[in-house]
Amino acid sequence: MNSLHVAARLNPLAVVARASLLAQRPAAAAVAAVAQRQLLHVSSARRDIDQAAKYIGAGAATVGVAGSGAGIGNVFGNLVIGYARNPSLKQQLFSYAILGFALSEAMGLFCLMMAFLILYAF
Repeated sequence: MNSLHVAARLNPLAVVARASLLAQRPAAAAVAAVAQRQLLHVSSARRDIDQAAKYIGAGAATVGVAGSGAGIGNVFGNLVIGYARNPSLKQQLFSYAILGFALSEAMGLFCLMMAFLILYAF
């Protein structure tokens, strides 16, 4: 293996730094071009690993939707308990429950949005 291949594998910028020297030697320039194309090549195993990491990340982001469901259940469960303790505060408790529902649902939607971004944007 010649030194150009070794330099290209260890430091891809070494090929670029030697551009002026390689312009004087056309055969060495062709070898450098092949070495640079090999560095840019992505193997199918690497693509599979990246795809698996993407699916794992999207699944981890989707777990937050379960937390949103638990939060909504907690909000309305406490609404029932509060209404049972003091029925005269029905309207105020209901408005607080709707606010809690909206905040909890928004967090779940943000988690779902991040999962879709991970899957389709990256």
